Amino acid sequence: MAIQTTSRRSIGHTALHYPTPEDARAAERLMALLGFIKTQELPLPTGAFYRYVIAGEHHDRGDGILYISACPPAQRAYFDAVRAALKFGQPDEHPSVAALRAAQALDPEYAFHLGILTDSLDELEATMLGLQEAAESDPLLKGRITVSYNRPLPGDPLVDGRLDASPVFGGVTRHAYGRNGVQAFVATDLLINGPTGDGLVIELDYIWPDAAHHILSVVEVG
Repeated sequence: MAIQTTSRRSIGHTALHYPTPEDARAAERLMALLGFIKTQELPLPTGAFYRYVIAGEHHDRGDGILYISACPPAQRAYFDAVRAALKFGQPDEHPSVAALRAAQALDPEYAFHLGILTDSLDELEATMLGLQEAAESDPLLKGRITVSYNRPLPGDPLVDGRLDASPVFGGVTRHAYGRNGVQAFVATDLLINGPTGDGLVIELDYIWPDAAHHILSVVEVG
């Protein structure tokens, strides 16, 4: 029987890993550009441990937290064994590897990803413009991140007009599974994920205020 909860709940934290101790500064740079706030940095022999919060109001609370640390040796050894078995990057690589990556390239939401909601479209656009620039020219991040976008399903003239004029979403032709919201995806190999230690997708979302339905409340296939 399901428990009927009456207490307030929130998602407390997510713990993520960067691949090696040498990746710590690049991962730290990425988190800063994403707008996360660093509240603690603890130097360790295995690589720096970081505590971030997604917004200032979470600074001293127990929710809205992202813990970032180097991949532990046992987990790294596991990833290495899996990759060796699948022959990652070799001519006879297992076909499932390419198939999964192709699916993720078509749909950034295909596998595990981390979604963050912001209440400012202007801020989301500024964040993504900064990340686009970093992907091209930042010595720590060049070649380590890629960005992509979804617009909402079309039909609302105000939403469509705002996005047509957007420096980020103006040329986007791929659509989200719903209306009245946008999605910006940052794929990176600086944070690892899944059974093979592949990269992670971080999703930044915005939904139009007071919309009766939006991309995060009702899934639509248009």
